[in-house]
Amino acid sequence: MLPTPIRLRQIIEVKKLTIVCGPAGVGKSTYGKKLAAQGAACLLDSDTVTEPVVRAGLVFGGHDPNDRDSLVYKQAFRTSVYECLFQAARENLDHVDVILVGPFTTEIRDPLWLKRLAVQFQAQIEVVFLTCDEKVRKERICQRGNARDEPKLANWEKYLEETDIRPPAFEHRVVRT
Repeated sequence: MLPTPIRLRQIIEVKKLTIVCGPAGVGKSTYGKKLAAQGAACLLDSDTVTEPVVRAGLVFGGHDPNDRDSLVYKQAFRTSVYECLFQAARENLDHVDVILVGPFTTEIRDPLWLKRLAVQFQAQIEVVFLTCDEKVRKERICQRGNARDEPKLANWEKYLEETDIRPPAFEHRVVRT
């Protein structure tokens, strides 16, 4: 009888989960793609992974399919969007490092979130917080032409007042884009 093969990854490397976060327009998706390509990692972007389901659910419920800031979206979808990302990350971490991209605005306020993730995933966790000048953010949001951004742009000053752009409440790396 042949012995059970030992995965080389289990011997040599520690699993790594990198979370790329920050407010809209800082370049999270672009940065996440570059990071994933450099490390041959699995990229899971909240917009790409969950967007079709969120839009369908909002339409089915009679809501604006571009809404991502209302109480309806936050109560009905936000938790599920992140749980979907984390479940996909869990399935991929045994085989390859994972890059998660999303705002994670509430999670990064919790000083213990990073430690809980490390225990939950049994992996090295790195949080990369992206930031840039407010003017640059607005230009990028305008350039991408995404209908989800129309409410932000329609009342930019209100959006800025309501957006928490503080860095995470735990150890993290800051990247200015």
